[in-house]
Amino acid sequence: MGEFVTRFAPSPTGYLHLGHACSAFHVWQGAQAANGRVLLRIEDIDQTRCRPEYETAILEDLTWLGLAWDGPIRRQSDHFADYEAILEQLRQRGLIYRCFRTRREIAAALPASANPDEAGFTARPLPASEEESRLARGDAYAWRLSLAAARDALGPRYQHLAYIDETDGTACSVAADPRPFGDVVLGRKETPASYHLACCHDDALQGVTHVIRGEDIREMTAIHTLLQALMDWPQPVYRFHALVLGPDGKKLSKRSGDRGLHAWRDEGKTPDDLRRMTGIS
Repeated sequence: MGEFVTRFAPSPTGYLHLGHACSAFHVWQGAQAANGRVLLRIEDIDQTRCRPEYETAILEDLTWLGLAWDGPIRRQSDHFADYEAILEQLRQRGLIYRCFRTRREIAAALPASANPDEAGFTARPLPASEEESRLARGDAYAWRLSLAAARDALGPRYQHLAYIDETDGTACSVAADPRPFGDVVLGRKETPASYHLACCHDDALQGVTHVIRGEDIREMTAIHTLLQALMDWPQPVYRFHALVLGPDGKKLSKRSGDRGLHAWRDEGKTPDDLRRMTGIS
């Protein structure tokens, strides 16, 4: 069996919280058990929300937790040209199209509780003349992966999309169905990559063999399985860990106002305290 390589890939859009600590503990624990390596990747493609001070805090928090990474840090914002090249490949293959509908317009056409990013939205490319007119006006757009075109490109392989899940300690094949997500966004006019494209590209480039992530993004793995198949990228093995929940029973997150690790540190908590708080033995 080859070398075990995993990664921790936070976005510097805020401070690390207990949910991040839980994920980091699982990542490093998995690597330690396999005598493997952990790479650190800063997923900072969202240039409007990412801040240098948050990245600095991430590095400080990981050091305080006693979690050391292997090799240099990969910052996605340094590699936009790589993602643009992948988008161009997909465009030439007829697998992506420009979608000029705004997130608000998509949301208005969906039930009130639906998430526009996960509601199976599909569309069609505009006629060439209309697209040229909107581009000339400078209208914003997203590059969407055509699920129909992807299905045609893969042929019979599409019906057998699957990934390997090692969550329970034994490897099992899990069917991957990207249909609920529809035509996902892979890039935008001002940002040449979405999370999906940049994440899958970097996992392949960096030789990641195992991805350890929270249960909340298990279903999203179907999108990544599809991209890996379309690009002939090697597929990692996946493990999913339980989430840290707040008093309301919902997962902790930056948006829900979860306290940063620095706040716990200032209160005198130790890394071992945080391990107990996140259920890590």
